[in-house]
Amino acid sequence: MSENNVETQLRLTNTDLRERIALLTATLQARERSTDALLDSEKRYRRLFESARDGILILDAVTGKVVDVNPFLQKLLGYSYDTIYGQYIWELGVFKDIAASKEAFRTLQDNEYIRYENLPLKTCDGRPIAVEFVSNVYLVDKSKVIQCNIRDITARKTAEAERKQLLAAMEQAGEVIVMTDAQGIIQFVNPAFERTTGYSREEAIGQTPRILKSGTQDHQFYRTLWETISDGRIWMGSMVNKRKDGILYTEESTISPIYNDSGRIVNYVAVKRDITEQLQLADQFQQAQKMEAVGLLAGGVAHDYNNMLSVILGYTELALLKVDPVQPLHADLEEIYKAAIRSTDMTRQLLTFARKQTIKPVALDLNQNVASMLKMLRRLIGEDIDLAWLPQVGLDPIKIDPVQVDQILVNLCVNARDAIAGVGKVTIETENVYFDEAYCACNLGFVVGEYVLLAISDDGRGMDKEVLDHIYEPFFTSKESGQGTGLGLSMVYGIIKQNNGFINVYSETGNGTTFRIYLPRYAGQAVDSQREKGMEIPLAGGETVLVVEDEPALLKMTKILLEKLGYRVLTAGTPGEAIGLAEKYASEIQLLITDVVMPEMNGRALAERLQSLYPSIKVLFMSGYTATIIAHRGVLDEGVNFIQKPFSVKNLAVKVRDAIIDCCP
Repeated sequence: MSENNVETQLRLTNTDLRERIALLTATLQARERSTDALLDSEKRYRRLFESARDGILILDAVTGKVVDVNPFLQKLLGYSYDTIYGQYIWELGVFKDIAASKEAFRTLQDNEYIRYENLPLKTCDGRPIAVEFVSNVYLVDKSKVIQCNIRDITARKTAEAERKQLLAAMEQAGEVIVMTDAQGIIQFVNPAFERTTGYSREEAIGQTPRILKSGTQDHQFYRTLWETISDGRIWMGSMVNKRKDGILYTEESTISPIYNDSGRIVNYVAVKRDITEQLQLADQFQQAQKMEAVGLLAGGVAHDYNNMLSVILGYTELALLKVDPVQPLHADLEEIYKAAIRSTDMTRQLLTFARKQTIKPVALDLNQNVASMLKMLRRLIGEDIDLAWLPQVGLDPIKIDPVQVDQILVNLCVNARDAIAGVGKVTIETENVYFDEAYCACNLGFVVGEYVLLAISDDGRGMDKEVLDHIYEPFFTSKESGQGTGLGLSMVYGIIKQNNGFINVYSETGNGTTFRIYLPRYAGQAVDSQREKGMEIPLAGGETVLVVEDEPALLKMTKILLEKLGYRVLTAGTPGEAIGLAEKYASEIQLLITDVVMPEMNGRALAERLQSLYPSIKVLFMSGYTATIIAHRGVLDEGVNFIQKPFSVKNLAVKVRDAIIDCCP
């Protein structure tokens, strides 16, 4: 081989060698880079594995043993790495619900994907938690592994439970709850809203609260409200709104802004309460307090006034007996007597209003009593007014003083007559009624029970709300000057309350008025009520009576009247003085006539004291009112003799004679 050929061959060999060396070097460098990449990948995976905020459990898919567990899962479950590593998953009690046995593990092994959205677990210390469990099967170096991702959803489940609880509370709350967006568009209402307003949830959502606007509040009211809540402040107050059916109601509201995480207002929530009934009850309570106060005043005034009227009536009657009827003075005395009688009627109306007028109720058929009054009532209201009588057949009996029935009828029919201009109609009706708890809950002022209804209606001018608010107050009247005292309805109100009933009035201006009176049904048998009949003045038979009265003028006048009637009279200004006289004349006194309200000792206590010493002495009580001393709620017990001040000679003679006869049959 020539030298050139050898040299050429050597060059080729060197080149090939260099290329091979370069190729080998490149291969080694590629392998080194691949190894570095793999190491980097493993480091990155490890970092993710170690720092993951979810629990990660790696299982050998063939054996089911744990080959790795990340720190988060260890901390979550409270187990150490050594406690979990190398264990069979079915031996880890914490996972018993998904792999309680080898057979259950096969399902986990053969499936590439298993998911539990809400898996209950318990930590090492027994604390319950909820997790989301997802398992995937992977092929690693030709070997299957199972990676289980375990996410703690306890906080989320708690939040969901709280949200459901809050939603349930909002749904079941008695208060109205309304939520709007930042522009005031309704997004949520609860069932209480539907019950209160009459609007369904579907009708309300998408609307604004303006659907409830009543027109009672002005524009400035709503402007102030909106400025308050849009400025981030809470608005509290009350307003009048309108239901879907047009009925107005008053609600108490608290409207609050709701902020998102960035501090921006995204919603408004209003909590509202219908206070219409509460306001009505407050008005009724205030009215009851006012009526009670006026009643106390009226009763006190009438009591003292009756004493003076008794003196006026007594001396006037005595003067009439002494003056010849043909003399002008006799006519003047008669006018004084008539004025005193009219004043007596006024004070008795006051006492009736104050519920201190003593009564003697009997069981009666209301239909009979009304029917017996119809002739007089027709004369009272006049020929231009038609009086219609609509009684219910088989009406239940009631227990009331018959005179009080007459007073109710006369006063209400006179008011009806005065409310009618020209031709009109008055209707009187009776009916048995029963009110249950459900009805009374929806109708203020009504009481559960069985009642007899007495309704008196007219088609007159009616009354507005301002008048209706005051109709039962003494001396209040909507009539012109000189037409009535303003005591008629006050007396009716007092009678009804005294007999444990209640009254309801409905009236509209221009549409007449209806008074409905409800008196308790009486379980006993009704009897025919007896009207007071005229009789001659009975005279004495020489009996001795002891009169006890702390008003000197009345004591003197009573003594004179009794002596004119033929009685022997002993007088005492105090209970102590009366006891002394009783001890001195015990065998002679047939009757004790005593005032009820006196200093030192009341009339009832005095009577009991004397009767305990001298059982044969009978008693006649007298008073401007008796209230609670000798009567229970103003109702006299049977067998109690009583005379109401002021009294006439005839009235005194009859009462004393009845007591004497009771004493000496």
